[in-house]
Amino acid sequence: MKIDELTMRFNEPSTYLHNLYHLIDRHPLTLNPDSYVIDAIILMNQQQSQNVPLHHFNSSDACSNINLQETSYVLVIESGHLLGIFTERELVKLAASTIDFADIKITEVMQQPAITMKISDIQDIFTVLSLLHQYQIRHLPILNDSGQLVGIVTMTSLLQGLNQLQTFCSLQAFTQESCNPIEWCNRDFSRQHQQGKVIFYSNMAEDITNLKQAEESLRRSEARLNLALESANMGIWDWDILTDETVWSANMWSLYGLPNTTLTPNFQGFLKLIHPQDREAVRQSVTNMIKQGGQFAVEYRTVWPDGSIHWLCDKGHVYHNDAGQAIRMIGTTRDITDRKQSELALRESEEFYRSVVTAMSEGIVLQQADGQIITCNASAERILGLSREQIIDRTSDDGRWRTIREDGSPFPSEEYPSMITLRTGKPCSNVNLGIYKPDGQLTWISINSQPLYRENETVPYAVVTSFADISEQQAALRDRQVAEQKIREQAALLEIATDAIFVRDLHGEILFWNQGAERLYGWSKQEAIGRNAQELLYAEISTHQNKQACKVVTEVGVWQGELQKLTKHGKEVIVESRWTLMRDADGEAKSILIVDTDITHKKQLEEQFFRAQRLESLGTLASGIAHDLNNILTPILAAAQLLKVKLPNEQMRSATLGGTPSPKVERASSQYLLEILENNAKRGACLVKQVLSFARGFKGERITVQLKHLITDIILIGKQTFPKSIEFTASLPEDLWAVAGDVTQLHQVLMNLVVNARDAMPDGGIINITAENIAIDETYASMMLEANVGNYIQITVTDTGVGMASEILDKIFDPFFTTKDVGVGTGLGLSTVLGIIKSHGGFVTVSSKVGQGSKFTLFLPAIQAIPNVPTKEIEIPIGKGELILIVDDEAPICEIAKMILKGHNYNALTASNGIEAIALYAQNKHRISAVVMDMMMPEMDGVTAIRTLKKMNSQVRIIASSGINVAETLSQAAVVGVQQVLPKPFTAKELLNCLHHVLRVEN
Repeated sequence: MKIDELTMRFNEPSTYLHNLYHLIDRHPLTLNPDSYVIDAIILMNQQQSQNVPLHHFNSSDACSNINLQETSYVLVIESGHLLGIFTERELVKLAASTIDFADIKITEVMQQPAITMKISDIQDIFTVLSLLHQYQIRHLPILNDSGQLVGIVTMTSLLQGLNQLQTFCSLQAFTQESCNPIEWCNRDFSRQHQQGKVIFYSNMAEDITNLKQAEESLRRSEARLNLALESANMGIWDWDILTDETVWSANMWSLYGLPNTTLTPNFQGFLKLIHPQDREAVRQSVTNMIKQGGQFAVEYRTVWPDGSIHWLCDKGHVYHNDAGQAIRMIGTTRDITDRKQSELALRESEEFYRSVVTAMSEGIVLQQADGQIITCNASAERILGLSREQIIDRTSDDGRWRTIREDGSPFPSEEYPSMITLRTGKPCSNVNLGIYKPDGQLTWISINSQPLYRENETVPYAVVTSFADISEQQAALRDRQVAEQKIREQAALLEIATDAIFVRDLHGEILFWNQGAERLYGWSKQEAIGRNAQELLYAEISTHQNKQACKVVTEVGVWQGELQKLTKHGKEVIVESRWTLMRDADGEAKSILIVDTDITHKKQLEEQFFRAQRLESLGTLASGIAHDLNNILTPILAAAQLLKVKLPNEQMRSATLGGTPSPKVERASSQYLLEILENNAKRGACLVKQVLSFARGFKGERITVQLKHLITDIILIGKQTFPKSIEFTASLPEDLWAVAGDVTQLHQVLMNLVVNARDAMPDGGIINITAENIAIDETYASMMLEANVGNYIQITVTDTGVGMASEILDKIFDPFFTTKDVGVGTGLGLSTVLGIIKSHGGFVTVSSKVGQGSKFTLFLPAIQAIPNVPTKEIEIPIGKGELILIVDDEAPICEIAKMILKGHNYNALTASNGIEAIALYAQNKHRISAVVMDMMMPEMDGVTAIRTLKKMNSQVRIIASSGINVAETLSQAAVVGVQQVLPKPFTAKELLNCLHHVLRVEN
């Protein structure tokens, strides 16, 4: 509404427009929050029947006798406070949405919060008009300062108030412009009091288009209301109880199948429209409601003129006068035929499914979202051994349920299928558990669970659980499992056996093949069954044996013997084979059961045992001759050293006596020959020690070893002894670290490797030896089991020979394994290499490919070597005329030792055995200063002789000499109280130093 106002004041004080308080409807249409939309419609319809005349102060025909019926709102209040407003606008929206609003509460569709105004904020009509125009509303609830409802001002009442203003000139013009819709205008020019005196002058141009639209809207209000009722398939009735007159809305007749021209029936006429079976119940319900008052609701059937039956629902209110007499009943009638038919169909469906569920042998249980059981069928009672009353209201976690798993362990309630379904929303199926009935009987059930959802919800509101009694099936299953277990146990006896067990028919076709056969021969069951055993397993060398075995087993029924067979990979195995002829029910031969025991390893062990016996014999032989060898080498070594000393003295003596001294060249040549003699004697002694080490496993003496010198020596030997077609190359750094080791053993390791490399290159090739310093860190050590963090020397021996296959590489370090012909190799070379390197704290790796040569890599822990500083040779100690008794069964050793002693200011006595030594010592007891005693002698050994000498003189100084086992000699010497041990062969210096130590240091 657009308002332009210009007010000119005259000689009277300014007077405001009509008092707005008289326009507030202090008895508005109200409902409580629990009311329904249908209650609002009834109330609005009731108000519609009351005409509200608008009286004007002038007599203009345009404004007189306008009846506005205010039925367009209902206020929702609680304890005097406004909650919201329901208007025709909401009603039309509901009707357009085709929603059945019979059971919709008013609070679900009302406007909230409503636009309101406090009564203290009201100035005049135009203040209210501005607020209505601002929010485009037609109803303005008025509140007091406490927020409680006072009343309501509507557009209709405001327009009524404006028209009550008396004006001396009023012009309403109906104008229409070519481009604008129809507009209504009203202009007022002055205001008079009752005596006709002008109190102010006003020029106001008011657009009253909205007023005219409101009038038209109110005139169409009834039509809209009827449209809404028709959309809801509903009618409204008003029964005057005192006069028995009834007023129906336009669509009431259609609810009873009657034409609109039919007279509105009174109460008795209404009862005749009701189905005879429901008539008395409706009469009684109405009678009771008139007596008791309050709300009225009843459902009944009506018979249309065409004979069809329809369901109707009446709801209404009873109104009383001040005397408490019931005078009026107003309500609605709604067609509920569709609902009743749906309910009937639902009941029939429920009854059908209830019958199905009742007849089912499976137990059915319905549980709420909290797991509480709300219903069950008879089968559930029977299976669980509980009554319906005992089952209902139980929850899944009820402690009275006693359930177990199939393995006998408790079944947790949170793992029940129903609880999993409620928790996850997913169905469960075929979950087996055992449940104890109240009498203690265990029943096995198989459970399925299915979630139930409401529309547009993702969380199940309930779960249906079905379960079947599978106790008999479980018992049968257990019996079957026991039988199957027996069969499996019997089959397992075949499968877990290390023996290969298979069955072949008389033509050789394999019918059965166990896991032992798979492991032994490498053929899977699928590959072997159906194949011919002769083609699959037998080598050419055992074909005759196979035929002979077949002949014997068919004639005798059994056969046993050794056979050579082939695996899938072509490896030959030796088996102890036992054949049994299988016969059918008629006694006819049908197949052969064969049990093969792999004795390949046994045969290898036997061969190794025989080889070990031979080696043991060799070790015994080596130990036996070691003494003799050392006895032979001792005088050679001592004589060579003695000659080196005596030769210059003889030449000098010859020159003194006037003889002609030998030329210098001859002296140098003699010294060189003696040095060769001495070195080879020492080498021979080392070889004897090596033989003893191999035979008895001596650890050997560990010293600081410069490997580059050892490698150079090996290369020199190889170049001198290997065929000329074999070339040596080397890469040795000058700063190569040293190791702590036994020179002889390390020499043997390198020699074994280059000899193997030579044998792998029959047509010649290159042997490359490299050495380098490396530092092994934690990463490398974690990948190599034998390695430790620290410094190592890495020695690599590479050849360009024939190489080795992967299956050979796995066995090269096994004792007695060799690829050489019998008699050519012992199979101990590489096992000796590995043993020596491991004893030195190192490890070995090897790589090889057929046709591409081999590479052996040795890793030895490095030490910080002490640099070799040239030292002045220590002088050989000289004696003081002491008498020394030398006891040895080898005369050359006695003689050479005697010569050494006399040449260094000692006196000597010799004895060839222990008895002679005891006799000489008894004669010269007080003169003999020390005894050099051989530990192995005929007639009386050294230990017995020493014990005898100790009895004669407990202070006698004895040096034990041995050519066999130094460690054993030391052990024996410690027992009998020997001061020093002199290993054979010994040098003059070693003998003299030993005597010096016994006579001087220990003294």
